[in-house]
Amino acid sequence: MPQAIIVAHGQPSDPDPAETSLARFAAQVDALTQDVSVHSATLAAPGRLEAVMDDLPSDAVIYPLFMAKGWFVTSALPKRVGNRGLRILDPLGVDPELPTLVCTALREALTSKDWVTEDTDLVIAAHGSGRSRNPSAVTLEFSETLGGLLPFKTLNVGFVEEPPSIADAASGAGAQSLCLPFFACTGGHVLEDVPQELERAGFQGTVLPVVGELPPIQHQIARKLDAAFAAV
Repeated sequence: MPQAIIVAHGQPSDPDPAETSLARFAAQVDALTQDVSVHSATLAAPGRLEAVMDDLPSDAVIYPLFMAKGWFVTSALPKRVGNRGLRILDPLGVDPELPTLVCTALREALTSKDWVTEDTDLVIAAHGSGRSRNPSAVTLEFSETLGGLLPFKTLNVGFVEEPPSIADAASGAGAQSLCLPFFACTGGHVLEDVPQELERAGFQGTVLPVVGELPPIQHQIARKLDAAFAAV
């Protein structure tokens, strides 16, 4: 049976909870694939990725649960893979179908509240980076495409690690507003920084799950894994 590993960053200060959460996520994706066995590992858990890779054949693939094709995906991850020969697929954040998939989830959220898109503010809360423009560029490209698909009243983007801040982006959003955390996993930034910034802005709207946990995403990852082996 074809083998795959979903890899996320994890939490260096406390690796176990993120490992457990990712394992649960991978099990859900595994149930959605046609014939791919799906494993998981975070980069933060010492030796975890190497242990999983050593138990798999060299034709296994890695799906990076990251929002940008940045340093972790292009440098840190290949270095950890070494000469094992495993293929690294494109990460979640650069999937060309991502805006459409997120639109589906946003429409469901709007419908559940009987909200009209044109009367709703959307705040996208993302990581950003003080060292590289790549993460924010991916987020801004995503937001531009999303805005072309759904005509929100306002659509503002804010970052944890670069301006504009999430508080700045959320300032002025009305009670009929949604916040979409543009993150692959629910980690420290989502649990601490994003809520603090929204509180600082006086945000009164609804905070959605992170992009990686929206209902259509696991199905998409399963399709990507099936396709990775169908193309061989």
